[in-house]
Amino acid sequence: MDITQRRKKEEYLLVDGYNIIFAWEELKELAKSDLKSARDKLMDVLCNYQGYKKCTLILVFDAYKVEGGPGSVMKYHNIHVVYTKEAETADQYIEKTVRRIGRNHHVTVATSDALEQVIILGHGAARMSALGLKEEVELALLEIRREHLGKAENDRNYLFDYLTKEDARQLEKVRLGEMPGKTGER
Repeated sequence: MDITQRRKKEEYLLVDGYNIIFAWEELKELAKSDLKSARDKLMDVLCNYQGYKKCTLILVFDAYKVEGGPGSVMKYHNIHVVYTKEAETADQYIEKTVRRIGRNHHVTVATSDALEQVIILGHGAARMSALGLKEEVELALLEIRREHLGKAENDRNYLFDYLTKEDARQLEKVRLGEMPGKTGER
């Protein structure tokens, strides 16, 4: 398959949620006191990243220890969040998904689990470490800010830009406290 065909394929990013949480220092610290907040923070960060990358992003959390847990897939803004079913790890879910969609789509898996990286490479997916994802997210955020600031600078809309010279002169007098037509009076 040539590179142009590969680019035309829909892109997927599968993220091993807890692996990322415990690899990113700020999320790891947050998880020590409140794991749900760390999950929510990661979800928000990845929503922003997805908005920039425009890929299908699937965030997978282990719920295999939840007794009787049926597993769930939910839409959170612009990403999909998966909680695995009982006795299914995030790694297993990711492997199964890569096998299912990897032939027809460009798939990247974000995890720092070395064994998982080897397995997904064997199924044709690309790998990204937790640190690599963090760097990508930070670069995307910088690019978004740069684009936004550049656009905001170009989109300024000042009243004085649209006034005639006479109207601008009159408004300047008002601003300085000089009432037009009433010289010397206050």
